[in-house]
Amino acid sequence: MTSRYEQAGVSIDAGLKAVSLMKEAINKTHDSNVLNGVGAFGGLFSLGDKLKNITQPTLIASTDGVGTKVILAAALNQYNTIGHDIVNHCLNDMLCAGENIQPLFFLDYVASSKLRPRMIAETVTGMAEACQASGLALLGGETAEMPGVYQPTEFDVVGTIVGLIDQKAIYPRPTMQVGDLLLGLPSSGPHTNGYSLIRHIFRYTPLHAEYEEIGLLGEALLAPHRAYLPELTALKSAGVVVQAIAHITGGGLVENVPRALYDFDDLTVRIDRKSWPTPPLFELIQHKGKVDNMEMLRVFNCGIGMVIIIPANQAELALTTVDDGRIIGQVIQGKEIEWV
Repeated sequence: MTSRYEQAGVSIDAGLKAVSLMKEAINKTHDSNVLNGVGAFGGLFSLGDKLKNITQPTLIASTDGVGTKVILAAALNQYNTIGHDIVNHCLNDMLCAGENIQPLFFLDYVASSKLRPRMIAETVTGMAEACQASGLALLGGETAEMPGVYQPTEFDVVGTIVGLIDQKAIYPRPTMQVGDLLLGLPSSGPHTNGYSLIRHIFRYTPLHAEYEEIGLLGEALLAPHRAYLPELTALKSAGVVVQAIAHITGGGLVENVPRALYDFDDLTVRIDRKSWPTPPLFELIQHKGKVDNMEMLRVFNCGIGMVIIIPANQAELALTTVDDGRIIGQVIQGKEIEWV
């Protein structure tokens, strides 16, 4: 017999089934620092040995969502990559705070009009996979079934990340100066930004449409947000000094690179747009949508997902360490970002 709550649109049994399906993946992200398991009212995380060699322990936290990319995931009935998206987006934001950040744990929120256990489980399993790859515990979360708030098949994904840093290691470094270089790391696609415009541009194009340059449109658009922790770890191990970092998210290169210099009112950057090729997917978006160059740079990452500011004398070392990076500009005196 259907319960009155189910008649109103909410299934407790579906929620329990979703938890059961994703429990194993979540538990794989737990280590001895996690003091309780799935189902607790609040996640417990022991700092334990995390505080070793830190003189001024400081927590860094960030919350974000994946925006309207979820609509494409629902249309293609593919949810795992969305889980990677939210974790990696939040992780990259956190890495911009300073050197030697220790990722601690991640919390998720998934809301939908109707709770479909497989969809929830695939999304959260994707999160767990991304967390495990970056040393994060998936400490807790919430799945909300809200008929009337979301339309049928619609859902939303939000995440919060918490990490630990020594206060003396916060970016930007006071040693930043004119002449420092911008090391650009490639993106894996639009990441999690600009999808409202993308969906508008391709509103009459089937997601299974195939293009010679990119393959299937839907698969190219769902490519998961790249995580840059491995590259930053490698640069640190090689002895490259990182002055500041900009994660290229909403606002593109135009808005995000200057954020890395927020402590320096007299410094800005000059970016050479010809220093990296535009990936075919962005060329297709620009051509089909008739988007001008500056709007592309303000909406999308245009192929550069993270910008790392380094001393000029370490350019060769950095490029040897991160083989897909390239120098895309430099720090200059001034107030407004310059393009060449």
